[in-house]
Amino acid sequence: MTLYQRIAHFHDDMTSWRQEIHQYPETSFEEEKTAAFIASKLASWGIEVHTGIAKTGVVGILHGRGNGSRSIGLRADIDALPIEELNDLPYRSKVAGKMHACGHDGHTTMLLGAARYLAETRNFDGIATFIFQPAEEGGGGAKVMMDEGIFERFPCDSVWGMHNDPRLPVGTIATREGAMLASADLATIIIRGKGSHAARPHEGIDPIAVGFHLYQGLQLIISRNTHPMAPAVISVCEFHAGNAINVIANTARLTATIRTFDPEVRSLIEDRVKSLCDGIADAHGCAIDLTYDKGYPALINHPDETDFAGGVVEELLGADGLARNGEASMGSEDFAYMLQAKPGSFVRIGQAVTDNDYGLHHPRYNFNDAILPIGASYWARLVERALPLEGYEIQP
Repeated sequence: MTLYQRIAHFHDDMTSWRQEIHQYPETSFEEEKTAAFIASKLASWGIEVHTGIAKTGVVGILHGRGNGSRSIGLRADIDALPIEELNDLPYRSKVAGKMHACGHDGHTTMLLGAARYLAETRNFDGIATFIFQPAEEGGGGAKVMMDEGIFERFPCDSVWGMHNDPRLPVGTIATREGAMLASADLATIIIRGKGSHAARPHEGIDPIAVGFHLYQGLQLIISRNTHPMAPAVISVCEFHAGNAINVIANTARLTATIRTFDPEVRSLIEDRVKSLCDGIADAHGCAIDLTYDKGYPALINHPDETDFAGGVVEELLGADGLARNGEASMGSEDFAYMLQAKPGSFVRIGQAVTDNDYGLHHPRYNFNDAILPIGASYWARLVERALPLEGYEIQP
């Protein structure tokens, strides 16, 4: 029996776990029920369990059959999103205003599936560290775990991550050396103008007009300040001002997300946004308050580990199942913090059934349970290949 066949043998169990987690979504740092479910499963398979890391994080430690001390960390995110689910499913979310709209229920289940297989076989020499991380969706749970000393308590020679992709077909896993996901910063801009009657605009300072110039200036940073071959994007996603049809408001508020792959470009944009706010404030005779929050860094895959991951994928899915130079994305992911601390690689696992599946963070998104054995097999084979057991011949 192959590794995939053995894991597929408990596919129904994994589907049940995933749908159970899906029904009870919990958002960042509130994943208590999810954490308890994970801990219970790990303990039932004889895996050493540690809880309460970054409040609701769980770590499982499993020793192989050899005496080796090398260890790899496999990480899955466990949190949901504050979105009302619109799917009509027997296992739809039972929590108002929350749902697993990004597939973290599936990520958690695939890692649990790998943990079950590895606990049953232990055909590796070293330590498999299963990291179930809270608060990926904006909470930076990976960094919190690291700040609390996860890698000091549970040393890992490398770390590995995975995310589902509704745009890739089932049976495909994408790898990419170098930058795969962008950094994500947030600029919050308050324009402090001077209110007046709409019929006498000359008596005031219109913050909407100032905001219009500011919006244009932000876009010019990308088109005229950054290198054309260095991807970057600034998106103004909020613009709020005024509450009456005949009154020029006192203030306006804009928020913008800034994304890029290159740390130097990231710094350049931050400097230009600050200069732009100062210059426009001076030109219009108003005050502009800027709060610039540095978010997740760019996710940079290490070359040797990415090549290794590709080899594991080819072994499992064949050459046609590997997208070795997968598309980079301006999305962000806090696994980037772990890759700054440890060598490793992050892959995307395809789950598309059609060319028009609902995307991540959509209220009708749903994780595709058909890929659960594929993802679990990838994790398990990664451990067996990274920590080979002397005298054990790895089965196909």
